[in-house]
Amino acid sequence: MQGLKPVAFLRSRFPRPEGRGNIRQSESSNNSHPPSLQWRFVRALRILRATGILVLALSANHRQAFSFSPTVRDTLSHKTFKQKKMHEGKKPNRLIHEKSPYLLQHAYNPVDWFPWGDEAFGKARREDKPIFLSVGYSTCYWCHVMEREVFENDSIAKLMNEKLVCIKVDREERPDIDRVYMTAVQAMTGSGGWPMSVFLTPDLKPFFGATYIPPKAQYGRPGFPDIVSRISELWKTNRDTLLESSNQITDYIKSAAGSAQGIAVNESVLENAFQQFAQSYDSVHGGFGGAPKFPRPVAFNFLLRRYARTKNENALQMTLATLREMSKGGVYDHVGGGFHRYSVDAEWRVPHFEKMLYDQAQLVVSYLEAYQITHDTIYSSVARNILDYIIRNLTDKQGGFYSAEDAESAPDRSKPNEKEEGAFYLWTKAEVAHLLGKEDAAIFSYNYGVEDSGNAPHDPMNVFVGKNILYIAHGLEETAKHFDKTREEAHTIVERARLKLFRQREKRPKPHLDDKIITAWNGLTISAFAKAYQILGEESFLKTGESAAHFAMTKLYNPDTRTLYRRYRDGESRFDGSLQDYAFLVQGLLDLYEASFNIVWLEHAIALTKKQNELFRDASGGGFFDGTGKDSTVLIRTKEEYDSAEPTGNSIAALNLLRLSQITDKKEWRSMAEKTVTAFGVRLQRTPEALPQMLVAFDWLLSTPKEVIIAGQPNSEATRALLEEVHSHFIPNKILLLADGADGQKKLQSYLPFVEGMRMKNGKATAYICENYACQLPTSDRAVVARLLTQETKKSSK
Repeated sequence: MQGLKPVAFLRSRFPRPEGRGNIRQSESSNNSHPPSLQWRFVRALRILRATGILVLALSANHRQAFSFSPTVRDTLSHKTFKQKKMHEGKKPNRLIHEKSPYLLQHAYNPVDWFPWGDEAFGKARREDKPIFLSVGYSTCYWCHVMEREVFENDSIAKLMNEKLVCIKVDREERPDIDRVYMTAVQAMTGSGGWPMSVFLTPDLKPFFGATYIPPKAQYGRPGFPDIVSRISELWKTNRDTLLESSNQITDYIKSAAGSAQGIAVNESVLENAFQQFAQSYDSVHGGFGGAPKFPRPVAFNFLLRRYARTKNENALQMTLATLREMSKGGVYDHVGGGFHRYSVDAEWRVPHFEKMLYDQAQLVVSYLEAYQITHDTIYSSVARNILDYIIRNLTDKQGGFYSAEDAESAPDRSKPNEKEEGAFYLWTKAEVAHLLGKEDAAIFSYNYGVEDSGNAPHDPMNVFVGKNILYIAHGLEETAKHFDKTREEAHTIVERARLKLFRQREKRPKPHLDDKIITAWNGLTISAFAKAYQILGEESFLKTGESAAHFAMTKLYNPDTRTLYRRYRDGESRFDGSLQDYAFLVQGLLDLYEASFNIVWLEHAIALTKKQNELFRDASGGGFFDGTGKDSTVLIRTKEEYDSAEPTGNSIAALNLLRLSQITDKKEWRSMAEKTVTAFGVRLQRTPEALPQMLVAFDWLLSTPKEVIIAGQPNSEATRALLEEVHSHFIPNKILLLADGADGQKKLQSYLPFVEGMRMKNGKATAYICENYACQLPTSDRAVVARLLTQETKKSSK
C-alpha cells in the first residue's frame, strides 16, 4: 500500500509476532491483489482517517505507563461461579448460558453482551445500530486488562449498551470468525492481536478495527468511549461513508482469502526456506530473530527433515542448539515441566507465563525427534517432563486434554482478586533458603541463578522486583565443581531441592485453567503421546494417548452425521469442526495406529479423511478451506497460509493424505496432496519460511518413503525388539504397519494385497523393508533391519 502507512494499534504487554496472542505484520503485497482493489482499500482507510476514528496508536513506552487492576480468572464450576458473582451483587448477562470459560468471564459485566448469533444480528437490524465485536480467549493477558478497565466500567458499559449491539466470541471456539476479522484488522492496521475489537455493520461487514483500546484518551489518542461516541455519531450523520468503507474492506478481505495462486514448485524452495531460517538464526542464544522469541515447532519439523534429506549439519545444529537453550531458560518450567508461551527477551530468560496445550504437544515431538537423532538424554528428559506436566495439569478424568493455563495468579491466598504475572512460578532468595536449608539452597541457587535482589533482566511492568525466574545459570558439572561435589552428588541435591519447591508451589493459588477441550489440540497431543511410547517405550504414554482418542471419538464425534465437533466442555459438545480439527485428529490417529497397531485408529483416520475431503476440499483451486462454509454468518471461507504457533490445516492435511495414500494405495489422495502444495505455490516461492510444515509435506512428495511391515504378534518380545530398532532411527518419511495374522492384517490387505503374504519366518517376528511396495528380503535379524533402514532412500521421480 504505497504512500499510506497503516496505523499500528496498541499491542499487548509483550508483543506477540506469531500464533497465540498473535501480532505480526500483514503480509499482503501489491502483487497479491488487483490494483483496483488495492486502491479501493487504500481509499477505505483514507475515509476512516477523514472521519477521525482511525487514530488509535500508542508507542511501546506509552504502553508501559498504563496502570490497571487485575481481574478474576479462577477456574470455577458453573454453579460456583454464579454463586460467587451473585454474592457480590452482580447480575448476569446472556453469556451466563454459554460454556466457554472466556465468555463466562464476561457473564457478569454490565455490558449487555450477546454470543455470536441471530439474536444479536436481529437486534442490530431492528434498532439500527452498529455491532461491536470483541474476540479473545480465557488466558489472554490483555483481554483481561480490557475487561477490567473497559467492560466492567459502569459508565462505559452504559454507553455501549445505548449505542451498540455488543457481541463476545471465544476465538478458540470459533476460529472461523476470528480469522475473518483478524484479516480485516491486520489489513487496516498492519498488525493484529487479542483482544480484537471490531466495529461492524448489521450485515456483519467490518469498518473499523483495533486490538486493545484503553478506557480514556491518553497521549493525544482517543479512549474507548470517544471511539464509541464518534462511531455512533457517524452512523447517524454520515453512514454512507462507513458503509462505503465496510464494503471496500470486505471486498479486500474476500480477495485476500481467494488470492492464493497455484503454481508448481521445485526442490529449490526447500533450500530457500533453509537459507531464510539460517539468516534469522541467533547463533548465541538459539531461536530465530530477536526478542520476543517464540518456540516454533513447525520450524524444527522442517529443519530436521532438511537434515535427514541433505545431511546438512547446520540444519540439525540450529535445531538442537535452540532446543537446548530453550530448556535452559526461564521459558521452561524447571520445577513443574512444560513450556511457557514465549520469552520477552532474546535469551529465553523472561517468559510470558501462559502455558498452551498445543505448544506442549508439538514441543514433545521436537524433543523426541532430537533424541532419536542424537540419543542424548537431555532431549528425552525434557520430553518426559512436558508429558508429565500434561498428565498432571491438563488431562481430564475422562481422557481429553484441557486447553491452557493462565499467566497470572494471586501471590497472596487471602487476596484472590489481586493477581500478578508469573506469581505462581517466582521465588525469592529467602523462600528458597527457608525451604532447602543453607547448603542445599546455595547449590540450588547457584545452579538456577537465584539472587538476593531477583534475577529478571527485563521487567517492564515492575512485577518481578526481588523475585527469581529459575533458569540454568550454571550447568551441573560447573555447579559440582564450584561446591567441590561429584556430579552425582550435585544432581541428587538439585533434584531433591526441585521436589521440595514443587511441593511447596502446589500449595500456592494456581493460575486459571481453561478446561475446554479442543479437538485439534487434542489431536496434536495424541500424536505426542503416541510418539513418546514409540521412542521411550513407556506403556503409560500409550494408554494416555488411547484414552484421549477414545474421548475424541465419543465426545467430539457425531456418529449420526459422521462429523467432528470443535469443542467439548461441561458435558456439551458444540460447534462444527474446522479443517484443523479433522487434520490434526487424523494425524494423531495415524500416529496412534503406528504405536499401538490397533486397526480401529487407522479406520477412524480413513473415515475422517473422507469426511474432511467432502467438507473442506477446494476442487477447483486445490487444497482445503478452513471452514465448511455452512454458516452464512461467516463472511468468507479462508485458507490460512502461515504455519505459526499451530500449523495450518492444509499443511497437516497434505501430509496425512500422503501417508494414507501410501497405506491404502489411494492414488487420488496423493494427487490431492500434490494439488494442496501447488495451491500455495506462490507463497512457497516468495516466502517459504512462512509455511515450514507445508514444506514437510513437500519433502515427502520428493521422497520415496519406506514401507516398514513387521510380521509378528503385537506383544511378543521379538516383535518389540524389531519395533525398538525401527523407532531408534529418525526416518520421517515412512509408514509402519503390523501384519499380525489376524483382523488387522486382513484389513490392511484389503488396501495393499501384497500384505497377505507377509508372515513370520521360522516362527520369529520378521521385518519387511520396502519402497514402492518392492521389498528387501525379509529378516528377523535386528542388525540387518538397522542396515536396511539406514540405506539411502531413492528420490521420487514424481
